[in-house]
Amino acid sequence: MSGPAEQQPPAPTDLRLVPSALAAWATAALVLDAPPGWSAGIALACLLAGVVLLSARKWGRPGRPSVRFAWARVPVAAVLLCVAAAAASAGLHGADVRRGPVPELARRFATVTAEVELTGDPWQSRPRVRGDHAAPVAVLARAEVRRVTEGDGAGARTRTPVLLVVDADTPAPRAPPSGDVTGTWGMRGASPGWLGLLPSTRLRVDGRLAPALTGGDRTAAVLRVRSEPVPEVVAGPSGPQRLAGRLRAGLREATEGLPTDARALLPGLVVGDTSRITSELDDAFKETDLAHTLAVSGSNLTILLALLIGPPGLAQRVERRGLAPRLGLSLRATALFAGALTLGFVIVCRPDPSVLRAAACGSVALLALATGRRRSLLPALATAVLLLVLYDPWLARSFGFLLSVLATGALLVLAPGWSEALQRRRVPARLAEGLAAAAAAQAVCAPVVAVLSARVSLVAVPCNLLAEVAVAPATVLGFAALAMAPVAMPPAKALAWCAGWPAEWIAWVARTGAALPGAGVDWPGSWPGALLLAAVTVAVVLTGRRLLRHPWWCGALGVLLLLVVVRPAPLTRVVTGWPPPDWRYAMCDVGQGDATVLAAGEGAGVVVDTGPDPALVDHCLRELGITRIPLVVLTHFHADHVAGLPGVLRGRSVAAIETTDFEEPADQAEFVRREAAERHIPVTRAVAGEERRSGPLAWRVLWPPAAPAPGQAAIPEPEGPNDASVALLVRSGGLRLLLLGDLEPPAQQALLHSPAAAQLAGVDVLKVAHHGSAYQDPDLIRLAAPRVALISCGADNPYGHPAPATVAALRAGGATVLRTDRDGALAVGGGDGTGGEVRVTRD
Repeated sequence: MSGPAEQQPPAPTDLRLVPSALAAWATAALVLDAPPGWSAGIALACLLAGVVLLSARKWGRPGRPSVRFAWARVPVAAVLLCVAAAAASAGLHGADVRRGPVPELARRFATVTAEVELTGDPWQSRPRVRGDHAAPVAVLARAEVRRVTEGDGAGARTRTPVLLVVDADTPAPRAPPSGDVTGTWGMRGASPGWLGLLPSTRLRVDGRLAPALTGGDRTAAVLRVRSEPVPEVVAGPSGPQRLAGRLRAGLREATEGLPTDARALLPGLVVGDTSRITSELDDAFKETDLAHTLAVSGSNLTILLALLIGPPGLAQRVERRGLAPRLGLSLRATALFAGALTLGFVIVCRPDPSVLRAAACGSVALLALATGRRRSLLPALATAVLLLVLYDPWLARSFGFLLSVLATGALLVLAPGWSEALQRRRVPARLAEGLAAAAAAQAVCAPVVAVLSARVSLVAVPCNLLAEVAVAPATVLGFAALAMAPVAMPPAKALAWCAGWPAEWIAWVARTGAALPGAGVDWPGSWPGALLLAAVTVAVVLTGRRLLRHPWWCGALGVLLLLVVVRPAPLTRVVTGWPPPDWRYAMCDVGQGDATVLAAGEGAGVVVDTGPDPALVDHCLRELGITRIPLVVLTHFHADHVAGLPGVLRGRSVAAIETTDFEEPADQAEFVRREAAERHIPVTRAVAGEERRSGPLAWRVLWPPAAPAPGQAAIPEPEGPNDASVALLVRSGGLRLLLLGDLEPPAQQALLHSPAAAQLAGVDVLKVAHHGSAYQDPDLIRLAAPRVALISCGADNPYGHPAPATVAALRAGGATVLRTDRDGALAVGGGDGTGGEVRVTRD
């Protein structure tokens, strides 16, 4: 009789379905682009081979040499049959994209009239800077072309997936007579009539077809919608989509009065509605590897079902918990109710592949747990992968699907053992489980994330651990608000207010983690880089198992990692030499654009231009230790000088913004005003002759000139935004710096003949105008005769900046020329006393 101390050995992991699932996955990914003959041949050959293996009973007869391989007959046959099914399904789905008239029309860039059915929610493209302009924001939507007609009137019916591209000035489609079009309203820069369309809505549009920009997905062509004739709605959305739209709209209304982050985040946590997520907040979630919380996943459904049935291990016991036994529901009724809840989840969150994947994975995993058969968890995951890949082979090429499966597999295979190991070392059970889950998911998913983002987050595990405690209450309360909103809005608002607290916490964790100087490290964004990271991860895990026996080593390495992430300024300066302790002027490396900083005291700096990318300028200011900004000077409104403004304003005290009075381009001028108004920052206009001081820093505005007084000669209108740039003459300690913005020769010549010209002779540092372009006035360069000339430009930029002639002219005048595309960020110091040494430090 076994004693109480004797324990049954753990049952081996059941891996029987894993090879079949992986084989089907790989086959689907490879066959989608294959010609029909290849896919049919693979399917037929594997089918015949599988049938032959299953019917070959002689393999199992004693005395024959093949008996040693009899055990492999069924598993190999199962793999072959799954490969045959995957090849057939992928071949058919791939053919659907290539067949019909649309691909050929796209190759001819034909103009067509098309009847399309939306297959997903429209979304707004992220603003991007191209050169000195911001690319126009467009509305994008996935759809199926049901009928297409060329200009000659020849029409054809089809079912071809396309990507709709709708410019911001395209009028909203005329609504159907019922007017029943409910969706996302009030988004910036795009027509709310387009963003409000629901999936399954049918439209008639005119537009130009073009080949898909990227291959390998389910998009056969791109259809850019024209403004004329005005698009019109042929048929409204289906009943389930209308219901889902009303519920989602009710949740948005319930969250309307919440703080900005909670208002944006809560719909994303509950139903994957990210329409209010700003690019700044989205970047913070990506940098901390918390982006998965903004996408509908199996965890959302698991939370809801766990609330219904209680702890899964007790689901079939008398002492089971949860809402179901409290409501008097039997096990059968509980199962039916859970099925209805899952169906409602799919409807509200949209029945697209990602939601179906989440529902399948979450349901099968929870079902396996509820039956108390922990060994069936991995087979359940393999079954879900197999069924989903056969149902939608395009998932086999989805990074989101890959990350979801890897994370779920890590939670099932690695996390339990890691949790037990931590508990054996006296880590509290709940903390051990959370830490093991976050670490296992990060270890397995990090190589794939590195391929997508070319970086590795060092704060992902603690940020996920801190955020996880708030995900469940935010999800449960958010779904309660969603269900209550159609019935009674005041209780729904109260529930949303309660859910806003944990949502705010998650946003705070993301922002705080992303703001840490060492939050992530750059990594090769390729599959070889992923393999290298996987090898490094394995080495770290194996080393960590040994280090757990030595608490002092663990503590020392933990402190070292903390220092790497936090990067205290004094320590960083000692180790890297950046920033130098006496820096007075810094030029940030922000690519093709301008962003510079003038030191104005401890932790303070005057920022002149912000570059094209908020993340890059924010990173530069964090490294410089800038937390307080008495003034932001925006020399002109080109996007490569102002689009990074949100990064400058992120988490810093900004007293004022000063700009030129030439408000072109108008969209970027409006962007600056909007960003300033949201944070209650006053905006003023720079005028020549203005003098200001901040701490040890003093400067004078040289350009643009003030409006003429009555009776004076009129000042010629600038030819463009560049000639209206704010130019500054700065004194910092013993240094004199001339910052010319993007002034071109006409304005440079006018400045040369202005009363301020006498002050420009013999400056110490020149910020070369217009990224060192060839359009420079040689007389101004000779007058300034700088000792150091700094050029801000992007590597391999298409404009040829800086121009060789400009660099040669500066060097001929005795200047040392440095440029960010080759030298990185630059910091200028020294200049103590007249003629003192000017020191330039590279990052």
